[in-house]
Amino acid sequence: MPKHIGIVACSAEGAALCYRTLCQEAPAFLGEHRHPEVSMHTYPLAKYMEHIRSSDWQGVAALMLSSVRKLATIGAQLAICPDNTIHQAFPLVIEASPIPWLHIAEVVAQEAKLRGFQRLAILGTKYLMTGPVYPSVLERYGIGWRIPEPADREEIDRIIFSELVNGIFLEKSRSYFNTVIQKMKDGGCDAAALACTEIPLIVDPADCPLPTLDSTRLLAKAALKEALKNELAEGGDEDNILL
Repeated sequence: MPKHIGIVACSAEGAALCYRTLCQEAPAFLGEHRHPEVSMHTYPLAKYMEHIRSSDWQGVAALMLSSVRKLATIGAQLAICPDNTIHQAFPLVIEASPIPWLHIAEVVAQEAKLRGFQRLAILGTKYLMTGPVYPSVLERYGIGWRIPEPADREEIDRIIFSELVNGIFLEKSRSYFNTVIQKMKDGGCDAAALACTEIPLIVDPADCPLPTLDSTRLLAKAALKEALKNELAEGGDEDNILL
């Protein structure tokens, strides 16, 4: 049987996208209307923000661990978190977790390596862009990275917390992301890591100045691949799930 996937959620829009991706991708491998068992737990985003704003990553980890323990209690066998920023607490979580996790930046780095990208533009909350989550992983893959200039970081952060997490998607904000990504392209980046759960909901790959790495959907697909590992190995389709 496929593994039971547990989603440790943080913000609603991105968590919903992750869940939806799991359910939409699975039928191609399991049959109509079929997907692995999926459970989700989340504390209010406000609780996370109390700790994030004070750089209390132990507090963030405590919330994540509480969620994953509840998920494990109801049978989850594999955990994912579709929030990039709180992965800064990941090292504190994984040591005490009752079940294994996939790391969102690892999944993005693996895809970047597979596609031959050399330098990524990292877009996310100001905490993510200036934090260690992506640099610590990309360095191991030999992939370079850049973040936007300070003024752009502040505006991106404002758009995320004032608009995107509230389900507000404005054309002017979409255009702003493209403007920033064009700057990053001009600065030598060859792909953009959409390293905030909600950014994939507003940035359109069809008109984005750089190829995009959608962290939310890539994580969901990686979790699906892991959950279906035995079934895919038997059917010979394991390499196709990330297409």
